Amino acid sequence: MNLIIEILISTFIIGAIYALGAAGLTIIFGVSGILNLAHGAIVVVASLVAWYCALQLNMGIYLGGLVGIAAAILTTYVLYFTVVIPLSRSRQLASEELPVFLFVSTLLFALILQGLLEWFFGATPVSTPAMIDGVVHIAGVTVPLNSLLIGVVAWAVIGALWLFISHTRMGKAMLAASMSPKGLAIVGYDIGRIHFLVWGLYGLLAGIAGVLLASFIGASSNVAINLTATSFTIVVLGGLGNVLGSLAAAYILGFLGTVTAFLISPSLREVPGLLLLIVVLYARPQGLFGRH
Repeated sequence: MNLIIEILISTFIIGAIYALGAAGLTIIFGVSGILNLAHGAIVVVASLVAWYCALQLNMGIYLGGLVGIAAAILTTYVLYFTVVIPLSRSRQLASEELPVFLFVSTLLFALILQGLLEWFFGATPVSTPAMIDGVVHIAGVTVPLNSLLIGVVAWAVIGALWLFISHTRMGKAMLAASMSPKGLAIVGYDIGRIHFLVWGLYGLLAGIAGVLLASFIGASSNVAINLTATSFTIVVLGGLGNVLGSLAAAYILGFLGTVTAFLISPSLREVPGLLLLIVVLYARPQGLFGRH
């Protein structure tokens, strides 16, 4: 019974982090149509910078975390201005070729970034200090308060994202841009400005996810590809551009990965999700929650 409780609690926490990271990736695809394969590397930037600032520069977990989030946003804009904009404006690429070039270019950016991270921080996994000390007992299972706080913070950010998109003018404009960019431009909105803000929002979400991840299970430069694969799997399973579908898919993968980690091996955490993705792509290519 205790094992079941441990699995459920771990699923809640890791699923919340997955959902937070995948929400940003889903928004980027919904608005700009880009599947960003540098996602995992950007998340790891936040994790490692937060660790370095918190422990090596003695800034503490909160200030170090803010610097980590800022680093993720900055990295996101480097990707946007050096890769996305130049390719999107290139007259040498046909419109049908652009998604492929962007897809490959974000992968190359990720590989370069991962190499730089390994050179500067090394490949040894690191963890940031707990945001809060103490434990709580749930149904006979001892759970660190820090772990529960991570899950709560992740869902609070997701809730704030929902409020922003649903109840602010700019949030509604972002949602409209995912439905009809031309229609939005006709009524006077600057699509370029909306894309700029969307990429910044994405960097913020990825940064928060990275800081939370570093405080929960730690991170290293070597996990960037695994994080990208997991987030990509979530986005596809949930249905491309479907935020609610991504949230549900995040918990499906979180549960499968947690069960695998507890019962078999943590090194195989991502395998069940990838196998499920293969099955879904054959049976339901639009994703579990996508429309025909």
